[in-house]
Amino acid sequence: MTRKSIAIPLALAAVLAAAAAHAEVPIGQQNSAKGKVLSDTRGMTLYTFDNDQGGIPSCYAGCARNWPPLLAATGAMAEGDFGLARRSDGAAQWTYHGRPLYTWINDHKAGDITGDGIKGLWHIAQPK
Repeated sequence: MTRKSIAIPLALAAVLAAAAAHAEVPIGQQNSAKGKVLSDTRGMTLYTFDNDQGGIPSCYAGCARNWPPLLAATGAMAEGDFGLARRSDGAAQWTYHGRPLYTWINDHKAGDITGDGIKGLWHIAQPK
């Protein structure tokens, strides 16, 4: 094999590996004081917002600074109970059973659930 013929399969393998990495849903589970909760890749608890209706995110600007949306990487695809919602800025946000997912700025370690119940509108996302 020539050097050129080796480079093409290696480049193709790199592209396929990158695509596979984007295809995985970046959501796991953590233990909390209220049982299992959905979490991001850092183990931080995920939340849903009652003001999000019909699977459309409604948390922007100051809200999104306190409740960062769980954004999806380019090329991410829905899988099982996890879907994608389009934000007004064009970004894609992960959803669980059609509910957009967020983290909470005041959770500092995996399993924290300090955002649960805030203003009666924010709730921990728990696996069904």
